[in-house]
Amino acid sequence: MVKLFYRLVEWLTGMVTALTWRDVLFGVGMFLITFTANLIVVSFILVKLPPTYFQASHSRAFWTDRHHLVRWSGLILKNLVGVVMIILGLLMSLPGVPGQGLLTILLGLIMLDIPGKRPLETRLIRRPQVLNAINRLRARFDKPPLILDEI
Repeated sequence: MVKLFYRLVEWLTGMVTALTWRDVLFGVGMFLITFTANLIVVSFILVKLPPTYFQASHSRAFWTDRHHLVRWSGLILKNLVGVVMIILGLLMSLPGVPGQGLLTILLGLIMLDIPGKRPLETRLIRRPQVLNAINRLRARFDKPPLILDEI
């Protein structure tokens, strides 16, 4: 175990000493680009949600009026995007990684069609910091706050 720790320290030391200003600037640039893109996508989707989305009475039908091949293709794509967003949200929830982790996880869950997602969505959205952040964002774009079912 101690050997592994020393090898890890050696590897990290080698990585840090091999860094150039070009590498650092590239990393900072990628950080800024991905952070900005994440904020734009997450904000756009949260603003477009209907205020009643998290109520039990809200319809969850997706493209029911489309041809079945188009509908199924859309469902598959929507679920793949949802999985990617959850993975990205989990990564952004780690310390030192930029981004809105919980909001991205919530958006990923919204896009998935899995059993038992409603209670998980509700538990996430009921967190005061998440709900307040979403409603402040919606208010900036003159959208009504999200309406939740009474507990």
